Amino acid sequence: MDIRCPRNWLPCRGRGLSLPTRETTKRLRSVAGQVFNYAIATGRATNNPTVALQRALLAPEVNHMAAIINVDELRKLLQAIDNCTGYPSTLAALRITPHLFQRPGEIRKMKWENLDLDGARWSPPIADMKKRRPHDVPLSRQALAIIREMAELRNGPYVFPAFHTGSKPISENTVNGALRRLGYAGKQSAHGFRSTASSLLNESGKWNPDAIERAMSRQVGNATSAIYNRTAYWDERVEMMQWWSDWLDELKAGGG
Repeated sequence: MDIRCPRNWLPCRGRGLSLPTRETTKRLRSVAGQVFNYAIATGRATNNPTVALQRALLAPEVNHMAAIINVDELRKLLQAIDNCTGYPSTLAALRITPHLFQRPGEIRKMKWENLDLDGARWSPPIADMKKRRPHDVPLSRQALAIIREMAELRNGPYVFPAFHTGSKPISENTVNGALRRLGYAGKQSAHGFRSTASSLLNESGKWNPDAIERAMSRQVGNATSAIYNRTAYWDERVEMMQWWSDWLDELKAGGG
């Protein structure tokens, strides 16, 4: 095989290959590119064939709704998350997502100015909400602890700042990428924690189904009531969020 020919670097032209194969190919392209650049600089080559591949390698397909609802499998996932290492923002966002079960785009854009830590409340701006409806989120003790850990590293407006700058949040793929590295590609996504929570909270039989729906910023009742009642079922939701976090901790420890 002539490695100087770009098409010979395209083993991932089809989408049938596994995700690890595609990821490995992307890393290989990056390393090979550095080698070819050095070869050009030292007169051993005249071009870098990997440059033409930057947009040719297909992005991995992600099942944004993948969700674990089996209790034993969820326990293993929570334990894996707890033992995960990496950049603080990534780890904090990964750890808090199961507790909040809000949309990933809303969590990653969480700002300090929208948090009432003393009141244990998060009020995302309407502009960040998918449905453009006001929505308040009760914060469990566990969620507050994660947020306060990030407060010690605060360097900008976002609770979960990007690695390269504190002026921007982590990317939309950060938490999914972390789950993928833990081996949960196609099994659990950041968005899937909404389905996980919804299924298990309803299955518990402890909570009003409407309170569960409202906790997820889904419309309950008519459009008018949804707009003006951002704290519907608030007392029950406060209790439910704490129960959920406690249950997750108990499950992770081997109970549940």
